[in-house]
Amino acid sequence: MDIQDIKNRFGIIGNSPLLNRAIDVAWQVAPTDISVLIQGESGSGKEVFSHIIHQLSARKHGPFIAVNCGAIPEGTIDSELFGHEKGSFTGAHEARKGYFEVVDGGTIFLDEVGELPLGTQARLLRVLETGEYIRVGSSKVQKTNVRVVAATNVDVYEAVKKGKFREDLYYRLNTVPLRIPSLRERKEDINLLFRKFIVDFSDKYRSPGVQLTPDAQETLMNYSWPGNVRQLKNIAEQIAVLEKERVVDSPILSKYLPIEQPVSSLPVFVKDAGKEDFSERDLLYKVLFDMKKDMVDLKKLVVELLKEGVNPHTYEQNSPYINQLYNEVKPSAGYLGEEGIHPTLTIHNPNQGSKGNEYMSYDDQEAEEIEESLSLVEKESDLIKKALKKHKGKRKAAARELGISERTLYRKIKDLNLD
Repeated sequence: MDIQDIKNRFGIIGNSPLLNRAIDVAWQVAPTDISVLIQGESGSGKEVFSHIIHQLSARKHGPFIAVNCGAIPEGTIDSELFGHEKGSFTGAHEARKGYFEVVDGGTIFLDEVGELPLGTQARLLRVLETGEYIRVGSSKVQKTNVRVVAATNVDVYEAVKKGKFREDLYYRLNTVPLRIPSLRERKEDINLLFRKFIVDFSDKYRSPGVQLTPDAQETLMNYSWPGNVRQLKNIAEQIAVLEKERVVDSPILSKYLPIEQPVSSLPVFVKDAGKEDFSERDLLYKVLFDMKKDMVDLKKLVVELLKEGVNPHTYEQNSPYINQLYNEVKPSAGYLGEEGIHPTLTIHNPNQGSKGNEYMSYDDQEAEEIEESLSLVEKESDLIKKALKKHKGKRKAAARELGISERTLYRKIKDLNLD
C-alpha cells in the first residue's frame, strides 16, 4: 500500500506535498498504539485522518467512536466519557457505561479536545497513563484498553500557557503531532476538489455539469476559504443546485462566495484587554494630581521669595508659573476700577527694608487675597474647558489630552452643561 492507495480508499482528493506528508505520518503511526494529536483548522478533514489511523492499525476490527468534546455540556462530560452509577446525580436512574468502557479494545477519537474542562483533563490523563478510570459516583477502579486520537482547531500550546489546558496532558497527547494543511495552503488542489464535488452533486441531483472559466478558476484559488474543504463543498453544492448558467465565470462565482473583509495596512488602536475604560474616578484622580502639582510649584515659589526676595533672577526663573497664577486669579470685568484699569499687586522684598525701588510690580496696586476653590466639579469643568479650547473644540483630541474616552467626555459635557 502506498499514499495513492490510501487516498483512493478514504476518498482523499489532492496532490499537495503538505497533504501527502500528513497522510504519510498517519500511515506510519497507525500500526502503533501511540496517542496522536491532530491539529488543523475547522473543516480541513481531521476526522478522516482518525479513520485512517484506526483502519490501518491492529485495532481495525475493534470499535471506533468519534466524540465532539465541545458539544457535550461541562456537567455531563465525565458521565459521557467514563460512565456513572445509578443515583450518582439527579436524573441518573440507572447505571450507564461511558465511551471508554464501550470502546474497550478499539479507538476513541476526541474532537475539539481543547474544550475539555480541567477536571476531565485530569481523568483523561490517568486513562492515557494507566488505562484506569472511575465511573461517576463509584469508587471502583476499572481498566480499559483504548487508543486515543485527539484533534483540535485551536493552538493547544497557547492554551497551556494561559492555564486552560494541562501541560502534562498536552505532551502525553502530542506524542506524534499530525498537522492537516488548510485549503489555502494547498491551492493546487482547489480546482480538483471543486470538480469532484460538482460531479458528485450533479449526479446526486441529476443536474447538468458545471464548467469554470479560467477567471473563475483564478478567483476560486485566490479566495481564503476560512471554512476549508467543508466550505468549498457547500459552495459546489449551491452552484450545482441553484445556478442556471452551466458555464460559470468569475462574476457568477463571486455571488456564491462570502465577501472577505479587506485587510487594512493602516495603524489601528488596539484596546488593552487588561485595562478598563476611563471612569469618573480616573478623571477625579487626574484633577487631584494636577492640584497637588500646582500646590508643590506654589510652595516652591513662596520659599524662593522668602529666601531670595524679589530679584530679576527669581522672576526670570519662575516667570511662566507667576504669569500662569496671575492669569488664573486675574479679576473679572466686574472688579475693574472706575477707569477700567486693573488694580496692581506689588510684591516687596522683605530683605530690602523700605527702599521703594526694590520691588517688582506686575499690574496691581493693592494686594487682594483670593481663596482658591477646592470644588472637584469646578476643577473638572475647568480642565474640560481648557482641553476643548486647546484643541479648538475637537472633542476626540480633548478626550485624549484628558486621558478619558470620547464617550465619557460627551457625558461630562452634558452633565456639566458645557455645550
